[in-house]
Amino acid sequence: MAGAPQGRKYSAPVSGQRHAERSLRWGSRPSGNNGTGSFNSDRSRFVTSRTDLCSDPCPQKTTAESEVRVHLAFKRDLNSATVFGFGRRQSNPGQRYTFDSDLLTPEQRLSYEQNGFVLIRNLVPEEDVDKFRKAFERICRQEVKVPGMLVMRDVAIAKSEFVPDQRAVSKIQDFQEDPELFRYCSLPQILEYVECFTGPNIMAMHTMLINKPPDAGKKTSRHPMHQDLHYFPFRPADRIVCSWTAMEKVNRQNGCLVVLPGTHTGTLQEHDYPVWEGGVNKMYHGVRDYNPQHPRVHLEMEKGDTVFFHPLLIHGSGMNETEGFRKAISCHYASGDCYYIDVKGTTQENIEKEVMEIAARKYGLDKIAFKDSWAFRGRLVQGERVSL
Repeated sequence: MAGAPQGRKYSAPVSGQRHAERSLRWGSRPSGNNGTGSFNSDRSRFVTSRTDLCSDPCPQKTTAESEVRVHLAFKRDLNSATVFGFGRRQSNPGQRYTFDSDLLTPEQRLSYEQNGFVLIRNLVPEEDVDKFRKAFERICRQEVKVPGMLVMRDVAIAKSEFVPDQRAVSKIQDFQEDPELFRYCSLPQILEYVECFTGPNIMAMHTMLINKPPDAGKKTSRHPMHQDLHYFPFRPADRIVCSWTAMEKVNRQNGCLVVLPGTHTGTLQEHDYPVWEGGVNKMYHGVRDYNPQHPRVHLEMEKGDTVFFHPLLIHGSGMNETEGFRKAISCHYASGDCYYIDVKGTTQENIEKEVMEIAARKYGLDKIAFKDSWAFRGRLVQGERVSL
């Protein structure tokens, strides 16, 4: 799976029933829903996107009080548009960011269209999350070495005495060569949602397991507000999506994700390192200029909950003010029909330089193109690899 050759077709293992359902969704089924059609009502585990709408600072609320309907508060007047969905044409008034399917409820689809994200409760089983945790711990104990993987340490921890366990690791990236961790990227229940945003040809482009450490008092566990597209030299943005799964309870205290709903409808902003007194972690760029008064949503999640969000959505995370670590696993997916762009002369030049320096050290190459570093890491997880 990890080495699926370019131009070949690949489909993650799915049950016969799910495969039939998927074929039906992308086959000749009349669209007819336009955000208002009938959907299966027995998907009790797929809960509508609801979360805390308060700006920071905000008094802590109970779960029942904080779960409000995001899309009702952040409506966007989307113009009627025709979206060309790589292999088939989707023409639905106001539906730019999602494809027709019978998986997303009307509320969930509206949330993604208008807010740039949708939260699905209890999507990844606890037993899978526990296996991912154990695989991460083996890496931290240096029991296994994963080719091409990047191990990152919090700037505060990096300056302290090294301890060979998870306390010394704040994040691992590019785990596509680890069979257990990469299994997350091909989970059928993840891919069937990803398909709603990318179409049937799906590439896993960027993998991370975040182990946000307790803050040492310098606020270095924060992640500045940013747009993920800043890091990616491929387009179009609307055919890229991130899945982010909580590996334990995630809340305001341990640094949950915070998003600015609706910002995915804008453009890619200029990013750079924020000027923080306690320092900032490597490659933690932030948006230089955004409206600090824009309403914020804090995504409080339980173990196995998964949020899917657009790469232009401005988001970040606060400090971890607890004594424990906050873990999440994520993958950025793109349509296999996406294409690479040259970022020279754009706002992405600064991140290109940093990534190239790291890639040169990691792969031992004097010269490597930005897009080649991504093509090397990308893995086909469903359908056909066309351009990426």
